[in-house]
Amino acid sequence: MLTGTVQKQTQTLLDRLVSEGKERGLQVAAYLRGKLVVNAWAGVADINSGRLVDEETLFPVFSTTKGITATLIHILAERGQLSYDEPIAKVWPEFGGRGKERITLRQALNHSSGIPQMPRGIGFSELCDWEVMCRKIAELEPLWPPGTRMEYHAMTYGWIMGEVARRVDGRPFQQLLTEEVCRPIGIGTMHVGIPDEVEPNVAVLEEYGIEAPLDDGKPQSVPASLGPLYALMNRPDVRRACIPASTGIMNAHSIARHYAALLSGGVDGVELLPADRVKQATEMQKPDNTKSGDYPRDWGLGYHIGGEGSRYGDTSAFGHDGYGGSIGFADPQLGLAVGLTKNLFHNEDTPRLIINELRNTLQTAAR
Repeated sequence: MLTGTVQKQTQTLLDRLVSEGKERGLQVAAYLRGKLVVNAWAGVADINSGRLVDEETLFPVFSTTKGITATLIHILAERGQLSYDEPIAKVWPEFGGRGKERITLRQALNHSSGIPQMPRGIGFSELCDWEVMCRKIAELEPLWPPGTRMEYHAMTYGWIMGEVARRVDGRPFQQLLTEEVCRPIGIGTMHVGIPDEVEPNVAVLEEYGIEAPLDDGKPQSVPASLGPLYALMNRPDVRRACIPASTGIMNAHSIARHYAALLSGGVDGVELLPADRVKQATEMQKPDNTKSGDYPRDWGLGYHIGGEGSRYGDTSAFGHDGYGGSIGFADPQLGLAVGLTKNLFHNEDTPRLIINELRNTLQTAAR
C-alpha cells in the first residue's frame, strides 16, 4: 500500500466524495516519472450486493477505450504495418465502397472520415457481432466529403480501427491488445470484451440527472435505441462484445500504467512507443481546406490534446475520457500519467476536482 502524501490526500478525497453521496465507487491511479504514486479506491462496486470497490475492481470506461485503441494503431504504424495517409480500403477493400475509397487512417483517427453515424436498425445482437458490424460499417456512405469536417465517431471509430488492425496483422483486437499493450507493461486488467471469469469483478453502473438522447430520425452516432448507456454496459452480452471505441472494461491502474508507458522513460524501462511516434500521434489535427477555423481544436490522432482549461494539462498533454467520467491521460510536462474510473454517472465534474487536487498536491510536494 502506498503511504506518501499524495496517496493519503487522494484517498481522503475519494472517501469524502463517497460519504457525501457524490460518488458510489471509484478508483484513481497516477504515475509520476514512471513511479506509481497513487493507487486509491473507495466506495461500492455493486449497490445490489454491497460488494466494495478494491484494487482489482473493473469498470466500464466507454470512450476512454479509444485512447488505448489509438496506442495499438500507433504501435502497428511504428512497425510499418500501417501508414496514416494511405486509404483504409488498401487493407480493407470492402470498406472502399459508397464514396469511402479515399478515406485514410488519419481521417478516421481524427474523426473527419465522414461516417460517425451508426448503421440503421442495429439491435443488441448485431452490436455484439464483430463480422456483422464490420460489414455494415463498410456499407455506410459518408455524410460529408471525407477530411473536410470533424465530428465525433462515437462508436464507428471502434470497428474501423479494430478491423484495420486485424486486416494488417491477422490477430483479433483483444489478442492484439493483450500481446502488444498489456503484456509488455505487465497488466492483466484491461479488456475490450471481457472473458466470463472476470464478470464478478465488474462494477455495476448507475446514473442520475442525465437526459437520454431521443431518436429524431436523423443519423445518430449512438442510437437512442441502445440507451440509456449506463444500462447498456450493465448487460452481460455487451460487456463481452469487442467494440474498441466504447466497451473497454478495466481498472484505473491499468489505464494510468498504459499512459505512463507513453512518456519518456516509460514504466520499468518499457516504452510502448518511441518519442518521435508519440509526437506524431499527438500533433493537433484540422480538416482539409478549412478557412474559418470552426473545428475542434483538441484532436490528435486518436487522442484528445490538452490546452487551456483541459484536465489533461497543456498542449503537450494527451489522453481520452469516457461517458460517465472515466479518464486516462499523460502530461509530459509533469511526467504524470493518470487513470480514473467510476460507476455513478451524473453531471458534476468530480473528475476535474480529483485531478486538480492531485496536481496541486504533487506541485506542493515538489517545492
